[in-house]
Amino acid sequence: MRQSERKLHSLEKIVAFGALAAVLFVSVGFARADDGPKLRSSVALVLDTESGETLFEKNSKTVRPIASITKLMTAVVVLERGLDLEQRVVISREDFAATRNNSRARLRAGSVLTRDELLLLALMSSDNLAAAALARTFPGGTEAFVAAMNAEAGRLELHDTRFSDPTGLSPDNVSSAQDLARLVMAAHGYPLIREHSTRPSAHVRARGGTVGYSNTNSLVRSGSWDIELSKTGYIAAAGRGLVMHLRVASRDLVVILLDSFGKYSRIGDARRIRKWLESSAAHEPQG
Repeated sequence: MRQSERKLHSLEKIVAFGALAAVLFVSVGFARADDGPKLRSSVALVLDTESGETLFEKNSKTVRPIASITKLMTAVVVLERGLDLEQRVVISREDFAATRNNSRARLRAGSVLTRDELLLLALMSSDNLAAAALARTFPGGTEAFVAAMNAEAGRLELHDTRFSDPTGLSPDNVSSAQDLARLVMAAHGYPLIREHSTRPSAHVRARGGTVGYSNTNSLVRSGSWDIELSKTGYIAAAGRGLVMHLRVASRDLVVILLDSFGKYSRIGDARRIRKWLESSAAHEPQG
């Protein structure tokens, strides 16, 4: 059985509870965006992963570029194929070309890392060279890798989702919040994705020395959140995005935030959602 299939029953609950949720959430005040937190993200979704309940949504069916949130699917494809994670991979000039010759890259052509280290850097620090190298060294190369990404999206029934590259630099990588919730829940089924995406920092041997990296999600680095999976994303066409699988107010949740305006607004929105949920829980009748 595929690892990602362990989450399919939970994914199906989202659909099964949809009609019931529309009735239940009116009674508890979760039905309209103006009843919930005031967010700067133009797209948002908060799901209870156990019940499938939508606790909050804002334009959740809107299809948007998703930037580096793409790398969750990149990781799923690598792990689903069962590639050797200890295999050493050399960063090439082709990887630089695929990432638009990023002059700020911390790795250099000729740097050698294991596939596991590349997966870590792609998920934790959103390193584009790492994602490009993972795709280039896939059987059949980058073109076959992107085809596998889209095939996996089809298998997970992500009908609003399309991929054209493994990094998220392309604005043609698009999805909706509803689709991304399904992707997050599927990715959560892989222990290594959970571990790598929530690691606060790491060091790798490269360029003849040690290079340090930090998690792109400051909430992970803070240590005060119970986050089991995290991925950020940013390109100009997409705005700033953040997806998480976390526990708040005794609930296991998926939180999706897309097209957030301002460098820190997605983090502020996550905090507003947490405050709103904790306040709502505090006012619930005790049985």
